[in-house]
Amino acid sequence: MSDNKVAVSKDYVDDSVTFDSFNLDPRLLQAINKLGFEHPTLIQSQSLRLSLQEKKDIIAKASTGSGKTAAYCIPILQSILVDNESNSNSTNEIQSVVLVPTKELAQQVSSFFKELTMYCGKISRSVNLNEIVNDQLLSSILNEKPEILVSTPSRLLSIIEANSNVNLMNLKYLVIDEVDLMISYGYDEDLDKLTHYLNLKQHMQVFMMSATLNEDINGLKEKFCNKPAILKLQDLDNQNRRLLQYYIKTNEYDKFLLIYVILKLNLIRGKILVFVNNLDRGYKLKLFLQNFGIRSCILNSELPINSRLHILEEFNKNVYNLLIATDESNEYDEEDGENEENNDNIEELDTESTSETVNNTKANAKKSKKNSSNKEYGVTRGVDFKNVACVINFDLPTSSKAYIHRVGRTARGGKNGMALSFVVMKNEWGKHKPSSLPSARKDERVFAKIERTQTKLGYEVSPYQFDNKQLDNFRYRMDDSFRSITQTAVREARLKEIKMELMTSEKLKRHFEENPQDLATLRHDKALSKIRADVNLKRVPDYLLPPGARQDVTKTGFVPFSKNKKRSQGKRRTGVKKKVDVLKRHRK
Repeated sequence: MSDNKVAVSKDYVDDSVTFDSFNLDPRLLQAINKLGFEHPTLIQSQSLRLSLQEKKDIIAKASTGSGKTAAYCIPILQSILVDNESNSNSTNEIQSVVLVPTKELAQQVSSFFKELTMYCGKISRSVNLNEIVNDQLLSSILNEKPEILVSTPSRLLSIIEANSNVNLMNLKYLVIDEVDLMISYGYDEDLDKLTHYLNLKQHMQVFMMSATLNEDINGLKEKFCNKPAILKLQDLDNQNRRLLQYYIKTNEYDKFLLIYVILKLNLIRGKILVFVNNLDRGYKLKLFLQNFGIRSCILNSELPINSRLHILEEFNKNVYNLLIATDESNEYDEEDGENEENNDNIEELDTESTSETVNNTKANAKKSKKNSSNKEYGVTRGVDFKNVACVINFDLPTSSKAYIHRVGRTARGGKNGMALSFVVMKNEWGKHKPSSLPSARKDERVFAKIERTQTKLGYEVSPYQFDNKQLDNFRYRMDDSFRSITQTAVREARLKEIKMELMTSEKLKRHFEENPQDLATLRHDKALSKIRADVNLKRVPDYLLPPGARQDVTKTGFVPFSKNKKRSQGKRRTGVKKKVDVLKRHRK
């Protein structure tokens, strides 16, 4: 979703049709061509046909990176443009609402709408409600009745309750993006309340999109949809081969040693996304790597939204190559294996046929337990991280579903990718308190579920092969660095970054809008704290490296010392003679 040509795997593209074949508005086609879309993907072609030609509600499951966002954005915009042409004298009204689970995803979807409407003028306007914090400005924008609203459910409800002029009773299009995340984030009650502000008796086209589907969405389907078409496109075999998955069984302390060696020796090249399970772990890891001269930036729910968006933008522009992301779910899905098997009960839609019904099996099955702390843990899930070469699960996620969303950040759009997970062995948990993490106690059990799930999906999770003996050469350097990362240092670094980001987000926002060149100088991967660590840790001595990684020393050959010696002796004799001459003149 940029001005550059979009790279999509040939396996995802539906070569049998073009966007021209759907009789799209010329202005919309012009924008699509500029974005680089030559052919729709499978999910896009099916969604366009069912929504535009058959006016069906859509529930879609497709691989991450297969074009789900465009699969609902393009049909909605086409319908709005057609309606405006046929009813030129009608007054403006809110026609579409797009609900997303995170503020970052709201920004991403809103930006894509604006790219698609670059040639439409003011005919189809989209507004990101999470982006506007000024009440007067928000009220003024809503009075103009923009056609498309993008928001999280809680933000939309608060605005509806505070603004009587926001009327959704005539809404024509409703999108619930990342449906499974909506449920796991606890948005169920918000979506229930939203039904009171919608006219569900009249026909309203609904899109529900996700990378995973299970029986939990049946309740939402019954509330919002009317005989929906279920699109369930299976993961492609070629895609399976592009994502290589590895694991390392280790102890808690050696995880820090492993990531130090991997990053310092560039064993993994390209942009790396590292996941940790809580806020302090992120800062501890950043400070630890900082001692070795390894720069990284942090993304977590504690940072202001503007800072998070800026970090994501800079990472996608390749300004940063290492991002430490905090996934604060810490939610064990005890029914995980059972729920994933129930996914098979959802009817499939291939490229040739459509199933319009879903079997409501196990309607009374227990839902997964919700964690009240999940309100913002998804700052990374559902967000488009571009060109990620490797995902490192420094802390293993607490469910196989969370694992799918993490590793889905790489191997997207037909590109190769790698996932590496550190698994703490049960008999090693708790032996080193400073590096211990509560969720790591169940790593082996969770990893067993991950292996079963990935095998069922056609993936293989293999052990990461390396020589353990070579790690010992780096251990004493790692010990020195880790001892310097005290809890006080972590707390101070965390507070310092929050203060720094708050100042940047609030006090200097207008300055940076007027001086974009100053904004370009901001770096989120700078040092957070001057902790007492040996400066020599940043340099890896050649003797510590494996023989194959050592630099070749250029041979200088024979050096004629005798010639230099004569020359130097001659210089000394000349110097002595001069001193004698000076003494003689002085005596005279």
